Amino acid sequence: MQLDLSVLAPHAGFLWRGAILTAEVCGLAILGSVVLGALVAIARTASSRWLRGLAAVYVDLFRNVPFLVQLFFFYYGLPELGIYIDAFTTGVLALSIAGGAYASDAIRSGILAIDPGIIEAAEVSGLSRRVIFTRIVLPIALRTSIRPLGSVLINMILTSSILSAITLNELTGSGRIVASDTFRPFEVYAVLLVAYAALTWTVSLAVNLLHRRMNRGITQAVA
Repeated sequence: MQLDLSVLAPHAGFLWRGAILTAEVCGLAILGSVVLGALVAIARTASSRWLRGLAAVYVDLFRNVPFLVQLFFFYYGLPELGIYIDAFTTGVLALSIAGGAYASDAIRSGILAIDPGIIEAAEVSGLSRRVIFTRIVLPIALRTSIRPLGSVLINMILTSSILSAITLNELTGSGRIVASDTFRPFEVYAVLLVAYAALTWTVSLAVNLLHRRMNRGITQAVA
């Protein structure tokens, strides 16, 4: 078999729009999952037993149910209750909720790793619990959990390929259409393979750079 990427030239714009759609969905979902993960992590470390239990149920539910089932529930199940959501919004919502369950574990680990003496010193200074969490605990937790969060975000990008199952023509959905039109699946999926590898490599590089920048002061202090 001879590789001939020229057959994809007429479809380059269509594939590019699919890649942009993937980036848009993942960008919004990353933001949603981090915010939701932070809230759930706070709930899981709260003093309230019912709040901890509710957060634990959420994490266990969305970590132990296949993402495709969750996606179909939001897209095909909710309309039975009169709730209609378009494919793009459904993709962002499903990825955010599923990603938030994993992100909460990473952020929770960062919270539990904080030296109790820091929190005690803040309490002695008269700071409210809200201020302690928003100004001290969360910044430190996010700084220490940035790399585990990076793994969650990369997995989210890879999982976004499943969104084609609800007629969202992101990168994989667009590639599937082009493959059926050109009868050249090898070339199409070879391009998709490289595209996803480049996208996840870029995110991984960004996470590493962010980790170095956020921890620069600590590294210099240790040195």
